[in-house]
Amino acid sequence: MKRKIAAIFAADIAGYSRLVAEDEEETLRRLAAYRSVTDDFIARAGGRIFNTAGDAVLAEFASAVEAVRCAIDIQESLRTRNMAYPPSRHMSYRIGITIGDVVERDGDLLGDGVNIAARLEGLAEVGGICISRAVHEQVANKLSVQFSDIGAQEVKNIPTPVHAYMVAMRREDGTYTVPQVKNPLAPPQPATPFWMWPVAVAVVCLAAIGVGGFLYFTKMEMAESKGPVSAKVDAAATPAPSPEPAAAPAPVRPASAPEPPPPSPVLSSQKFAADAVPFVHDRTRAVLLNEYAPAGNYKAFALNINGIVGLVSGQPNEEAAKNAALEQCRQRAEAAQSPRRCEIYAVGDAVVYPHGMPPLPPLPWIKRDSSTERPFTATDMPFAREPGKARLENVYVPGRKSKAIVIGPGGNFIFYTDGASVAESVRRSLETCGALAGAACMVAAVDDTFVVPVPTVMKPVGFFRAASDPSIAADARDDVARQLAEASSGWSAVAVGASGRPGLALRATSELNAVNGAVTDCAGHDSNCRVIAIGPFTVGIN
Repeated sequence: MKRKIAAIFAADIAGYSRLVAEDEEETLRRLAAYRSVTDDFIARAGGRIFNTAGDAVLAEFASAVEAVRCAIDIQESLRTRNMAYPPSRHMSYRIGITIGDVVERDGDLLGDGVNIAARLEGLAEVGGICISRAVHEQVANKLSVQFSDIGAQEVKNIPTPVHAYMVAMRREDGTYTVPQVKNPLAPPQPATPFWMWPVAVAVVCLAAIGVGGFLYFTKMEMAESKGPVSAKVDAAATPAPSPEPAAAPAPVRPASAPEPPPPSPVLSSQKFAADAVPFVHDRTRAVLLNEYAPAGNYKAFALNINGIVGLVSGQPNEEAAKNAALEQCRQRAEAAQSPRRCEIYAVGDAVVYPHGMPPLPPLPWIKRDSSTERPFTATDMPFAREPGKARLENVYVPGRKSKAIVIGPGGNFIFYTDGASVAESVRRSLETCGALAGAACMVAAVDDTFVVPVPTVMKPVGFFRAASDPSIAADARDDVARQLAEASSGWSAVAVGASGRPGLALRATSELNAVNGAVTDCAGHDSNCRVIAIGPFTVGIN
C-alpha cells in the first residue's frame, strides 16, 4: 500500500432506485449510455476511475481544477440529455469533490479523502456539484464559475465538520443557478464561567424590579394605547402561499470581499462567417453570405437548432434588430411546429451565440466499408425504442434523399431528409445531435444504408470507449484504444476475462468471426471471458 494526495471525485445518480422501479430496462440502458459519456469526460480530463458500484462512480485526479472542470462538463452534458425526457425521468448526478490523503491498494483508493468526497456528494443538489474548502482554494481563481459558501457541515461518520461550497450550474437559457445555501453549523458559544451566575441573577432581578416600578407609575399607558395582543399568532405568523417559489437566499459575503460579477453566458468574439453557421441548410448559408453579410446596420440573425432562422437589417437600433430577428424566427418555428427555442446568433458582424459550436466527431464523419455496411432497417436501429423505430419506419424510410441518421451517446437519434447533399444532411444531423447531447454523435446511416458496423448477435447499449472502460484492466486500456483506432476496416470485437485482461479481434470479415476471435484471444490469458464491444458499440445480451 502507498499513500498519496489526490483530488477525489464521487458521483451518484439522484433517485436511482425510483427510476429503476418505474422502468428498469430503460433506466439501465440510459445508465450505460450516461456512464459511457461520464467515463469519457473523466478520461479526457486525466482522471482514473478506481471504483464503481451500481450507479456510483469514484475517480481520482492529479489536479483539482481538472476534477471540477470535468464535473461541470458532465453535469452540463447530462442536463442537455435530460431535455429529451419528462422531468420525472431525468437522470442526474450529484457530485462531490475533495482533496485528501488516500491509501492505494490493488488499484482501489481508501481513506478519509474518499469518505469526505462521498459525503459532499450527498450535500450536492440534484444536477449539482459540492466541493470542499481545500478544492475551492485551488480552483476559485482558475475557473469562470460562481461558488456559494455553505459553511461547515456536519456529515455522517466524519468526526469534524466539513467546510463546503456549491458550484453554480448553467441553466438552459444561459443564466446560472444560485445554489441553495444549506444551514451551516452554528459557531460554538463559549461556556459561561460558574462565578458569573450569581451576578447574572442579581442583574436580572434588579432589571425586573425597575421595569415593574416603571410600569406601575406610568399606569400601563403603552398597553392602553396599543390595545390587546392576541396569544393566537399562528394565522398572522404563517405567510400566505405564494404562486411563485421563493428565491434562494444569497450567500453571506464578508464586507471585505469584492463584489462577485453577475453570472452571464460567455459570448463569442468571433466575426460572423456564413459558412460557419451551424444547423442550417447550405442554401441558408448562401442567403446569409449574399444578403446578411453585406447588409448595413442595424442587423441581427437568430436561429434554433432545427435550422429555423430569422434575419433582419436596416433597423433603427441594435435592440430593435435583435427583437425583430427573434420574432421572425419564432413565427417560423411555430409555423414549422419546431419546439426548439430561437436565440440570437449574430448582431451586426459579431457572433454573440452563447453556446459556441456544437461538439462534432473528428473528420472524416463517414468511413465507407462494404464489408460492414448493410441495408438500413428501423428494427435494427441501435438504442432506439419502439416509438422511435416506428417514427423511422414512417418518416425516415420513405423520406427523400439525401438523408442521414446520427446517434448520440445517450441513445438519442437525429435525422434529416431531403437534403441538398449527403454532406449537408450529415452535417446538420451531427450539429443538432451534438447540441442536444452535449457530446459528439456518430453517423449511423446514410440514405438507405447502415454505414457503421451494427451488431446483431448482441445488443448495442452504448458507445464503446476503450480508454476509459472500467471492465478492462487499467494498464491495457490505452493499448486497446490504439489498436482499435488503427483497425479502420472490417469487424472488430473486444472480450475481457475475470481479471480484466482483454482479447481482441480486428479486421474480421464478419461479426461472428470477430466475436469468436475476441473470445479465443481472451481465453489465452484470462478466464470467464465475455464480449463487451462489437465495432464502435458496447454490447449486452439480446
